Amino acid sequence: MTARNAAAKPTIERKIEYLSQPAEVSMTDGYFELASLDHFWVRRRFDVFRALAGSLIMEAHEMAEVGCGHGMLQRQVEQVYGRDITGFDLNENGLRHNVSQFSRVCCYDIHEMLESLKARFDLMFMWDVLEHISDEDKFLQAVLFHIAPGGRLVINVPAGQWAYSSYDRAAGHVRRYSIDTLRSVAKRNQLELVKWSYWGLPLAPVLLVRKFRPLGKDDAGKAYSAGFDTRTASLNRSLWFLAKCELIPQRMLGTSLMAVLRRM
Repeated sequence: MTARNAAAKPTIERKIEYLSQPAEVSMTDGYFELASLDHFWVRRRFDVFRALAGSLIMEAHEMAEVGCGHGMLQRQVEQVYGRDITGFDLNENGLRHNVSQFSRVCCYDIHEMLESLKARFDLMFMWDVLEHISDEDKFLQAVLFHIAPGGRLVINVPAGQWAYSSYDRAAGHVRRYSIDTLRSVAKRNQLELVKWSYWGLPLAPVLLVRKFRPLGKDDAGKAYSAGFDTRTASLNRSLWFLAKCELIPQRMLGTSLMAVLRRM
């Protein structure tokens, strides 16, 4: 079985709460087709969070995720912590395939800033979203509307502008980040950087190959698939064991960057 075929399926038909109208987002649907709970990168991302700041989940009163898509993080939080986490997204295709089991799933444009959601959450997640956004400040201000004073925002973004490639363009990435660029974005949006770590250092050579190897430049879907699809279960396992050969936190280099920010 390939990692793609091992993708989790909703055990029940997900109920979507339509707080806003669905809309197109700058993200390929290929991610929803390829990512799964077994995908080495999805697993490693969650383990990095647990090592960096996992205690935040049990301390939180109410949580939400911006850009929940098909619910990988929601399902992981449910399985490991037994907690629900509200998911917001505008991509109806992703929401329809959401694999969470008991968390709330909402089609919601955070820029609408519904009064009922003002300062409601003391812990929010925004994983692999900010790199898709042209106007970072406007987007973050909309996110902050939903966070309680002193609340935390956990961000994950791709790291290293040096690695920007046709894969990033196919994925809808506007940029990649360093800790300096992320710190600058946080500071001008009244966010305090509390904890951070690069991760994915053992996978850096893979990014170099991906950068200089043609990945279906004439077809964005092929470019994304070539860069994210692990193709076989054995390769997925090998990449998983390779990815684990890294202590967290680490400040040297990585393919991704995770940070905990506090609303001031």
